[in-house]
Amino acid sequence: MRDLKRYSRSGEGGWLRDLLLLAVCLGIPFLLFLGGLPLIDPDEGRYAEIPREMLERGDLITPTLNYVKYFEKPPLLYWVNAASLKLFGLSEFAARLPSALCGLLTVLVTYAVARRLFDRRTALISALILGTSAGFVLQSRIILTDMLLTLCLTAAMGAFICAAQREGRHGSGLTWHLFYLFCALAVLAKGLIGIVFPGGIIFFYLLLGRRWRLLGEMRLGSGLLLFIAVAAPWFVAVSLRNPEFARFFFIHEHFERFTSTVHGRYQPFWFFLPVLLGTMLPWSFFIPDALLRAWRDRHHGEGQTGLFLLIWTLLIFLFFSKSSSKLIPYILPIFPPLAIMIAHHISAVLEGRARELKLAVIMLGSTLTVLGVAALAYARLPQVAVLLADLLPGLRDPLNQFVRNAPPIATAAGVTIALLFLIQGTTTLAAAGRSPRLLLTVLCLGSFLLELLVPRLILPGIARAESPRELALAAKSLATPETRLVTFGPMQGVSWYTGQRVLVTGKVDELEFGSKQGDQSAWFPDREAFLRLWGGDKPLLVFLKKRELDELLPQLSPAPRIVAESGRRVLISNR
Repeated sequence: MRDLKRYSRSGEGGWLRDLLLLAVCLGIPFLLFLGGLPLIDPDEGRYAEIPREMLERGDLITPTLNYVKYFEKPPLLYWVNAASLKLFGLSEFAARLPSALCGLLTVLVTYAVARRLFDRRTALISALILGTSAGFVLQSRIILTDMLLTLCLTAAMGAFICAAQREGRHGSGLTWHLFYLFCALAVLAKGLIGIVFPGGIIFFYLLLGRRWRLLGEMRLGSGLLLFIAVAAPWFVAVSLRNPEFARFFFIHEHFERFTSTVHGRYQPFWFFLPVLLGTMLPWSFFIPDALLRAWRDRHHGEGQTGLFLLIWTLLIFLFFSKSSSKLIPYILPIFPPLAIMIAHHISAVLEGRARELKLAVIMLGSTLTVLGVAALAYARLPQVAVLLADLLPGLRDPLNQFVRNAPPIATAAGVTIALLFLIQGTTTLAAAGRSPRLLLTVLCLGSFLLELLVPRLILPGIARAESPRELALAAKSLATPETRLVTFGPMQGVSWYTGQRVLVTGKVDELEFGSKQGDQSAWFPDREAFLRLWGGDKPLLVFLKKRELDELLPQLSPAPRIVAESGRRVLISNR
C-alpha cells in the first residue's frame, strides 16, 4: 500500500499509464466471460433483437421489435450494438460488448474527471471504487440503455465542471463543446432526460454556488448548434417516416412514464435507498459522510466542486424517486459522482486519523458478515427452510413458495461467496478505526473477486431460468418452412435465437403500440384465434410458462406434445 501511496503522489504525469493500468486491471470483471451466458429476457432479448432486425432490414432509422415498430427508446444503443454485431457476428458476446465497454469507459472518465478536479490519488481511488462496486459492474454486463446513458452523462457533466473550474482562462472552448456533444449523445441514448438532467444540475449549481457569470463562458451559441446538429437529425428523420412517433415517444414514454403507473413499474418513494445500498456495496456505507463533507465544505476551496457533485447526485436520485416508474438501473448515473465524493473523503482521511470512518466501517463489516451467514444459509436453502418451518409453522407455505421460486445456486458456489463475504466482514471489523489503507485494500480485492465469481457461480442458474435460448434452439432445429412459432407474451430472445418473426398471443406488453400499426392481427392472435390455429392444419411450436400450460391444457385439442423444458418455460407442439 505504501507503493500505491508513492505512486499516487508521483507528480502531474502518468495520465496514460494510469488509464492503461486501470483499463487492463478493471477491464477483467467487465469483459471476462462476457458471452458465457444466454440472453436474459426481457431486456437483453429486446436490445439484441432490435439491432439484429435493423441489420437484416437495412434500416437504421425506424426501430422494430419482432418486426413491428418500437419507439420506446432512441437509437444510440441500437446503433452501437448493430455495429458490434456486424463486426463480431451474432453472438451473446457481441450483443453485450458495447454495454460492458460503456461501463469500463465510465470508470476511466471518472478517473479523468476526478484528477482534473482534485488530485491523482483521489482519481485512482475514485476509479477503484466505481470499478469495484459490484452492482455497477454486474449491470454493465447486461444489455441496458442505462449504462450508455451513464457514460454520456458522466462525460457531459465532467466536461462542464472541468470547464467551469477554468473560468476566465483561455482555451477551454473544446471542453465546453464536449459538454454539448455528450448531452446530445445522452438524448440519443435515453431521450429528454439527456438534457433535463444537465440543465437541472447546472441551474441549481449556478443558483446555490452564485456563479451565474458562467453563462457568459459556456459558448451557448456554438454549443447549442452542435447539440442540435448531433441530436436532432434522427428525431426529424424518424418523425417524417412515422407520423405516429412524436406523440408516443414524447407523451407516452416521457410524460406518462414519469407521472403515472401506465408502465406497471410503481414502487414507493424510498425504493432506491435499499437499491443504492445493495448495488454500491461495499462503498455505499461511506455515502452519508461523503455527502455531508461535500455540503459542509461547499463554500471553501474545492467546496464548489463538491457542491456540484452533490447536486448531480441528489437531483437524479430525487427525480427517479419521485417518478411513478422505477427500475433498479435508473440510478446508475449517480455512481460516478458518488465514487468521486467518497474517494475525496477517503483520501482526506488517509492523511489524518481513521476515526472519521469508524462508524461506517463497523456498520459495513457487520453487514458483510451477516451477508456471509445468509449466503451460507442460502447454499443449504431447502434444509434451512424445513428448519424454519418447524420453528415457525405459520411461515411454512411462504417458505415453500420461496424455495420453489428462488434462483438455484450450487452449494459450492454459495459457500464460496459466503466465505468471501465473511473474510471481508471480519477483516473490515478488525481494521475499523485503525488502518484505512488495509481497509481500502481488503474492500477492493474482495469486491474484485466477487465480480469475477458471481458471473461464473451465481448467474448461470438465473440466466437459464430466465432465458428462452434452449427452447428457441430446439424449436429452430425442428421447425419446417410451414411451422409457426408462437409465444405467450413477448419473448424477445426467441426471435434473436431463431432469426424469425413469432406470433404473440396473450398480453403483448411492450409490443402493444407496434401491434396496432397497420393490420397485425395475424401476428397477434387472441385466445380464440390461437385455439383455432392450434387445431388447424399448420404445425405450431408454442413457448409458454408451465403454469400457463396447466391453465390452457383443458382447451387444447389435440393434446399437446411437450418438446422441451427449460426453467419455468416449456415448448409444446400440436403435432
